[in-house]
Amino acid sequence: MVSDDMNDNMRSGDEQSQMVWRVRIGLTILVVGFASPLLIPVVAATDLPSGWKTVLSGALALGIPEVFSILAIAIMGREGFDAIKSRFYSFIKRHGPPDRVSKTRYRLGLVMLMLPLVIALLGPYFSHFIPVYDTYRLSFSIVGDLLVIASLLVLGGEFWDKVRALFIHDAIVQIRHS
Repeated sequence: MVSDDMNDNMRSGDEQSQMVWRVRIGLTILVVGFASPLLIPVVAATDLPSGWKTVLSGALALGIPEVFSILAIAIMGREGFDAIKSRFYSFIKRHGPPDRVSKTRYRLGLVMLMLPLVIALLGPYFSHFIPVYDTYRLSFSIVGDLLVIASLLVLGGEFWDKVRALFIHDAIVQIRHS
């Protein structure tokens, strides 16, 4: 009886150790898969024929991340994937935007969100009034994209609920005056 209990404990310890390694390997494969699009500039800089560059760049952007994700989930198993997913969501919940923000923060977030959108809409029509716009168009675009992403964090969780309601047909808007 004692030896059977020891065997069960050793077996569960071995299974736990194996599970940890499967999760680590799966997580590594997942990260490598999601990082694979970063290799596109390396492929573009090679002396390969343009057809090969196109195929490799397309695979790095659209094929490899998905295949690596499936492979990682298969290696981790459902339990490992669920553990990683729950840790990720608890991190986002802990460090993500708060549900409710102050009026000032909300207004600042709206300005941060709308400014790049207005510039992107009007920029092509009025670029001759802004002399540096055509020269630094890429810089304007990158700063605008970062500003939109930052604004979504500044606006808070209730803003996400409002955006989500746009895509729900039966959603009803209730306006509270405060």
